[in-house]
Amino acid sequence: METKDNRWLRVTVLPGCVGCRTMAVPAIWTVRDVKRRIAAETGFPASEQRLWLGGRQLPDWIRIGDLTSQNCHLFVNLQSKGLKGGGRFGQTTPPLVDFLKDILRRYPEGGQILKELIQNAEDAGATEVKFLYDETQYGTETLWSKDMAQYQGPALYVYNNAVFTPEDWHGIQEIARSWKKDDPLKVGRFGIGFNSVYHITDVPCIFSGDQIGMLDPHQTLFGPHESGQCWNLKEDSREISELSDQFAPFIGIFGSTKETFINGSFPGTFFRFPLRLQPSQLSSNLYNKQKVLELFESFRADADTVLLFLKSVQDISLRVREADGTEKLVFRVTASESAALTQERPDSIKILGAAISNYCEKIPSNSITCVTYPINIVLEDESARGAQKTSWLVCNSVGGRGISSRLDALADELKFVPVIGIAMLLSSGDEQEGGAASEFSGKAFCFLPLPPGEESKTGLPAHISGFFGLTDNRRSIKWRELDQWRDPAALWNEFLVLNVVPRAYATLILDSIERLQAGRSPDLPLSVDVIYKLWPDVKRATVHWQPVLEPLFHELFQHAVLYSLSGHWVPLEQACFSELDESMECTRSVLSYLQSSGKQVVRVPAHVAAAVQLAVSSVRPVRKVTPAWTRQVLRKAAHLGSTSAAEKLHLLEFVLSDQAYGELLGLELLPLQNGSFIPFSSSVSDQDVIYISSENYPRSLFPGLEGKFILDNLKPHLLAALKEAAQTRGRPCTQLQLLNPERFARLIKEVVNTFWPGRELIVQWYPCDEDKKHPSISWLKMVWKNLYIHFSEDLTLFDEMPLIPRTALEEGQTCVELIRLRIPSLVILDDESEAQLPEFLADVVQKLGGIVLKQLDASIQHPLIKKYIHLPSPSAVLQMMEKMPLQKLCNQVASLLPTHKDALRKFLANLTDSSEKEKRVIQELTIFKRINYSSSQGISSYTKLKGCRVLHHTSRLPAGLRLSISVVDSSDEATIRLANLLKVEKVEAGLIPTLPQGRAVCLGPLHT
Repeated sequence: METKDNRWLRVTVLPGCVGCRTMAVPAIWTVRDVKRRIAAETGFPASEQRLWLGGRQLPDWIRIGDLTSQNCHLFVNLQSKGLKGGGRFGQTTPPLVDFLKDILRRYPEGGQILKELIQNAEDAGATEVKFLYDETQYGTETLWSKDMAQYQGPALYVYNNAVFTPEDWHGIQEIARSWKKDDPLKVGRFGIGFNSVYHITDVPCIFSGDQIGMLDPHQTLFGPHESGQCWNLKEDSREISELSDQFAPFIGIFGSTKETFINGSFPGTFFRFPLRLQPSQLSSNLYNKQKVLELFESFRADADTVLLFLKSVQDISLRVREADGTEKLVFRVTASESAALTQERPDSIKILGAAISNYCEKIPSNSITCVTYPINIVLEDESARGAQKTSWLVCNSVGGRGISSRLDALADELKFVPVIGIAMLLSSGDEQEGGAASEFSGKAFCFLPLPPGEESKTGLPAHISGFFGLTDNRRSIKWRELDQWRDPAALWNEFLVLNVVPRAYATLILDSIERLQAGRSPDLPLSVDVIYKLWPDVKRATVHWQPVLEPLFHELFQHAVLYSLSGHWVPLEQACFSELDESMECTRSVLSYLQSSGKQVVRVPAHVAAAVQLAVSSVRPVRKVTPAWTRQVLRKAAHLGSTSAAEKLHLLEFVLSDQAYGELLGLELLPLQNGSFIPFSSSVSDQDVIYISSENYPRSLFPGLEGKFILDNLKPHLLAALKEAAQTRGRPCTQLQLLNPERFARLIKEVVNTFWPGRELIVQWYPCDEDKKHPSISWLKMVWKNLYIHFSEDLTLFDEMPLIPRTALEEGQTCVELIRLRIPSLVILDDESEAQLPEFLADVVQKLGGIVLKQLDASIQHPLIKKYIHLPSPSAVLQMMEKMPLQKLCNQVASLLPTHKDALRKFLANLTDSSEKEKRVIQELTIFKRINYSSSQGISSYTKLKGCRVLHHTSRLPAGLRLSISVVDSSDEATIRLANLLKVEKVEAGLIPTLPQGRAVCLGPLHT
């Protein structure tokens, strides 16, 4: 049976020179015995110790059992004796309430409170965390004191399935320091962050394992200067049962039952935070259901990412229990792996844990340990119809001890570990389609998300978590500023960002590529676009995170990280970047050709292109798909055999786009009208020239010359480029030429010679015969139109070309005779609408080798046509005669019928003037009537004027007179006029020599 003397008591020595510690001692021990125990544990001499209870110093002889009768837990203060020869001396801490108020002023209210409690659960190795707002009103009869009644109402509970260790019980009482300083593996076990719960409550309660503790920073509930009370389920079972209302809030929740209290242990931990319903000295911030739900809502903003970098906690739920006991889910977030990859995350975490242990044990390593694993986070919402799922790929890394001596030195000083995590969003429930959300904005984490705001934004397309040094209020990462330039935590953060983040980031990208290539994670929504979205945008990275970029890109470009259009991941040195508009047909053909030539063409988003520019030097610029580079490929590859005509035209369009026409030589891309493609050359010989038609010189003017002209139906800008290439100054850089009058004439001559070789004055034209492929009717009309426009002053370039149709042109004509343009012309126009040839003259002209046109086609309106088609005038006929050999002319004229001779004489008599040559020709023509009355037949004969006399028209010769010379009868007007024109001597009848009767003398030839 327990008596006053044999009972055991718990003595807690409150913070002093040896820290806070609790010990179990017999009631019969004296204060001296306790001092010896402290000396044995701490080395602090008993003679130097002073134990205080309340406001008095305890003498060494007093027994501990006499200091308390009801309570089994005694709290005393330990102080040093002070300086020798003096009294108490030393700095003191401010009152606990003031200390906590200062923390609350600096520390954020809101969802960050819940995150701190989650972090504590993570550090404890818990896998599940539950938040419960409970409106239950518990009894107030059996309480420690009546002042506890106000804490029996609504409260926020926080549960996790890990159990407090002795260190945890010790640490939660040490408000001025965090136990993480002694254990780098614990991020924040009940450090300053835990005290943010005082925003909500004045009396935090803890139930874990076999103990229930209550904290009272006001030091009013459990006695003067007592800041809390703790009960052991077994040792203090009687008191617990006596204070049944006091402990009722710890029964019937999270699996805690009366059996739990009887058995003396709860397999987990939960905190109870009674809401502050009245202002207190600590805070005037009051809480009710609405504010708790707002707290939950503020946590929701990060709910889908809170589990990203946690190794243990995988399930967080937030619930509400109404006063009637009914519970409802507010939301729940869980982390899981896909069915095919269930072991990947656990295995990765083991590797990571080993690397952290090695670092803490100072095992040298100059490498960074990186592990990646996929994780699915599901958010269940009471208001949502279904769960919202996000998929992530996470890379966690630990820097090796040796990668940076300064980083290692800071790690030892601060008790930090160089741990970095990077998480890329693969898909989210609210995205439309096409992989991860394009507007994703990365944030900074210190294992859990930092409070929202500009300070937590990184400007990177991934979340980054790290063992960062935080500001005092734990709202943001410390960076070196003017007032903290040498701050160790700020320096640590910079070294961590520079030395570990780039490698971890690169590993995440490389692992994503490897998974996509190998199909190792078919359940993951990985794609090239998703991977490219993971690359940082140099323009968006915030200033503190920009140092990541250059080393990250340098690391990436040591590997095949660029996806080519041919479906391969290639390194930077093999890649050729395309910035072309792929919506254009031209671009697609160019890229297709380059791929078929074995070139690794890549197309990357603008931010990846910027990364490339940042990583490469000006000495070794990246290759881009440019017209110049494409021309080089075309020359080397030269495999255009399987390339379609359309694709060749697209290639031509592209290589012309930079106007470097001199670099076209050798490229077999020049399109001809005949459907072939020939190489560009600089040859200037006529046989190699390729012409460009124009509006003034349409290609239809040159039928049969399709092999000498570029394709008709080229795009306007392509045609313009080729025209510009043809107009280069100096030595031609291509064989292209624009048409001018001289070239037009040359080509028309080539057309004509193709269809009508030889020199015949008249040729046959079959405009409708497909076999002969002669030019069309419209062709000749166009030719004359161009002759009128461009050759109005000179047609000599077209001499000898058969361009004059003998008849008017009409569509559908099967055969038309064409007359060559020839000077002197043998063509006389005998158009009834104009001046006409007299009767019989057309026959005479044709007899003499001339051509009589009955009608000139309306398309021939050239001002110089009169040089090639004469009007029906005596001079025109004489010009024709002049070109004939004189003997031939005389013979042809002599063979004419008398009617035709008379008609010719009358026609020539219309001359008003004539040249000496014309006069000589007329004198040789046997078209004049000769007087010869001795003719036995009585038919007049014809003679030429040369060597003859002309009888004056008023004279008459006697009948039967025989003449000794040829006398021309001038009885007709035509003879008189010609005699006058030629100034031929006219004689009277009496002056004409005669022959004796019966004898005749012929002085000249006689023609009949």
